[in-house]
Amino acid sequence: MVKVTVCGAAGGIGQPLSLLLKLNEKVTDLALFDIANASGVAADLSHICTPASVKGYSPSSKDDKETIKTALKGSDLVIIPAGVPRKPGMTRADLFNINASIIRDLIANVGKTCPNAAILIISNPVNATVPIAAEVLKKLGVFNPKKLFGVTTLDSVRAETFLGELINEPPTSLKGKISVIGGHSGDTIVPLININKSLTANVSKISASDYKEFVKRVQFGGDEVVKAKNGAGSATLSMAYAGYRFAEYVLNSLDGSTSAGSLVPDSAYIYLPGVPNGPGLSSKLGGVDFFSVPVILEKGEIKSFINVFEDLNVTSEEQSLVKVALEGLKSSITQGTQFVQGSKL
Repeated sequence: MVKVTVCGAAGGIGQPLSLLLKLNEKVTDLALFDIANASGVAADLSHICTPASVKGYSPSSKDDKETIKTALKGSDLVIIPAGVPRKPGMTRADLFNINASIIRDLIANVGKTCPNAAILIISNPVNATVPIAAEVLKKLGVFNPKKLFGVTTLDSVRAETFLGELINEPPTSLKGKISVIGGHSGDTIVPLININKSLTANVSKISASDYKEFVKRVQFGGDEVVKAKNGAGSATLSMAYAGYRFAEYVLNSLDGSTSAGSLVPDSAYIYLPGVPNGPGLSSKLGGVDFFSVPVILEKGEIKSFINVFEDLNVTSEEQSLVKVALEGLKSSITQGTQFVQGSKL
């Protein structure tokens, strides 16, 4: 029996993400929460002939504090895409004031209702919303850093797609052969494309200008989508796929049916001081507590991670990208942690 709750299930990311979760036969109970229309989405998905039972939950009024608790009760995995999307000219930082309160309140309910659940945060800006979640859970005395994940998989999905185009390889063949670390906005995103020897010959043929453009596309791919949608939305479908990809990784780990093998697993934005060997990496990164690294999961939580700087081939050029990323991460992390100070939970 595996219960998954999606908070923000009626939104642009939430609906396709919930569809993908309904198709996963490991999910037996799918709870969909949103401030409106969750029941309609649940009714629609319930007609799909897969085992998961689906139920929608929306508060009856602004004062209704119980519906969210009912939705979360007994959850093994909570996925949070709730929040407002980016609009033209809007950075992820611009979203902070709106989405920070949403994350704070949702995580407070998770901490009080299902503290043992694995938590996947999609809501932007991830670089700051994950530190918010950590601080809330700390204040509640239920923080398990091995079960808190900022979903950065979209960066890997884009890197695989864009690199595949450059070196004429199917993007599906690149999963686990490249990696993306750092954070989840702009130049905090660092793609690593030199870590697998089988790609060396093709990667070495990429011109300096093409490499620079590749890095920019991975870092700012979201802007392409916002522009292409003419202000009517942001990256919702690709984000739903990426969110599901990491959720599937977590679900598979619950029964031990996944293994990193010889490939590099997907990264997640995690609290380094709370995971095995994390404090050492945090120190080497100048004291940054949150950083996206490839994570190895077991029973829905972080068993270990790959220290890319020691275990993989990171070039000097990629190291330079990391230095830039760290500057951006520091301010976002501080912004997130300070937001929770003084908040009533």
